[in-house]
Amino acid sequence: MKRLATGLPRPCSSARRTCRVDEQVHGKPLSPRRRVQPQCLGTQYSIRHASSKASRPRTALFFPGQGVQRVGMLTPWIEAFPATAKPIIEEIDSLMGYKLSKIIEEGPNSTLTSTVIAQPAIMASSILILRILEREFGFRPAERAEYTLGHSLGEFAALVAGGYASFEDSLYLVRKRAEVMAECSRRAVEEHGGEYGMVALVSEPDHLLPLIDAIHEFLGHHSAGSKSESAEDVPPIQQVLIANINSKNQIVLSGSIEKIKTLLTHVRVFSGHDPRAVRLKADSPFHSPLMKPAAIAMKKMLEGKSRVKGREHEDLVTFPGVMQCISNVTARPFKSKEELKDLWARQAVETVQWWDSIKYLDQEQHVRRWIGIGPGKVGRNLVGKEVGMRGKDGVKGGGVWGITDPKEIEEVLRGLDETETSGDDD
Repeated sequence: MKRLATGLPRPCSSARRTCRVDEQVHGKPLSPRRRVQPQCLGTQYSIRHASSKASRPRTALFFPGQGVQRVGMLTPWIEAFPATAKPIIEEIDSLMGYKLSKIIEEGPNSTLTSTVIAQPAIMASSILILRILEREFGFRPAERAEYTLGHSLGEFAALVAGGYASFEDSLYLVRKRAEVMAECSRRAVEEHGGEYGMVALVSEPDHLLPLIDAIHEFLGHHSAGSKSESAEDVPPIQQVLIANINSKNQIVLSGSIEKIKTLLTHVRVFSGHDPRAVRLKADSPFHSPLMKPAAIAMKKMLEGKSRVKGREHEDLVTFPGVMQCISNVTARPFKSKEELKDLWARQAVETVQWWDSIKYLDQEQHVRRWIGIGPGKVGRNLVGKEVGMRGKDGVKGGGVWGITDPKEIEEVLRGLDETETSGDDD
């Protein structure tokens, strides 16, 4: 068999001939669990995995949020798997109504990073990678994982992977919500002036919770339920919210940049905190009260019907899915269709509880394997901070992997197979 530049075997070209490679892949012996039987179907093949769900470690799939976009991020996938990738690219462009793929491939970067382009681009890229894993390697998410979750924007991809929404419907929601978000920012500047965006704060782990308390005290927010309410009557130029609690030492502030600067001065002078502040490349203050129109638009759209041909009379949301999906808002699985719709809409304005989500899965549900799917390595690093990166943690069967490039597939699949029976009864 010929090999691609990625080191992966090239699918057979004849649909009539059945290829069987039982003893080795890339010259390495295989365990009985990973017998490879490429079934030649045009230019794609499947790798069959025996299911040992009862004994393997609990596993979660996670997807990245905004900020991981980069020009050319899909090129390696198109070059490595053209027969599978190109029809998906065509579908994406058709659903978007313009050549989103061309912007991803060619840029410019200033266009790709704009909210209305970046959000659908990242979500679509994540699902394209997942589809390639499914169609080229026989990867079945529901057979390999119990949980799915996504960081902020990544929740749209997670709900597709978990079987709660179709790709077509979720991409439509992403596109429309992004348009409303961009309009929110434009109107805030036009009507109130000022500058809006997001700033990450990095502190020592044992300083994070006191820092959050100091920020809430300054802003007048003392409970999760009061955050948005207390900002209702505050003009946009004064609005700030903790948008993300990402890890044991990182949070993100969102809103008026001037107000964020004032807040930082306050916590440094009066609260004794000195976090490192990093301005993020975001043109809108996500997860802040300014995004309330986006939440309202999402709520209305989620009450509509599916856009998928043949399902026009069915609900857009399916419940239950094939895996449990963790909400950004509650850091717990969605419990019902109505709760999913409510929390999915509220996610636009409320804090992303990413750290709590990871702690819940790690400490309470004993998830030991984590598979990041999508562009960039930010999500993998955030998860790794909490649970330990692959090869550096002492947890039996544990690992944090990421699939951002075709070259990483072999390592991930091998790692999954090597830990398939490493589970315990926790």
